[in-house]
Amino acid sequence: MPKYLHTMIRVTDVDATIRFFNLIGLEEVRRFSHEQGRFTLVFLACPGDEDAQVELTYNWPPEGEAGEHYTGGRNFGHLAYRVENIYETCQRLMDGGVTINRPPRDGHMAFVRSPDGISVELLQDGHLEPAEPWASMPNVGEW
Repeated sequence: MPKYLHTMIRVTDVDATIRFFNLIGLEEVRRFSHEQGRFTLVFLACPGDEDAQVELTYNWPPEGEAGEHYTGGRNFGHLAYRVENIYETCQRLMDGGVTINRPPRDGHMAFVRSPDGISVELLQDGHLEPAEPWASMPNVGEW
């Protein structure tokens, strides 16, 4: 019987990406760096749901060179997380400097992007009544 392990995304800034996912509520569960292979893997999960992990893969740039710039993150689709209060989660993200690309106007769904452009869907556990300022906020960019 297959068992889901994780979803891997390539990142250019491990710390910025961890801060982003911390704002959603994920926490680092393990980290592995491979000196010879020149990469670091960081696994994040929601507390109490450690079986559903996101693997951040950071490929170390050659000495003296800037890191890779990944494109095509939109081709990936998106990650999705159920949250206890979508308004509180979106406010925490905004307070952390994250743009809410698709605000939770309906009290149920929002989209944001990670520092590397990975689309992340936030879904309310149940539905909240539409509320301001969210109900009037326009979409921003792509999501």
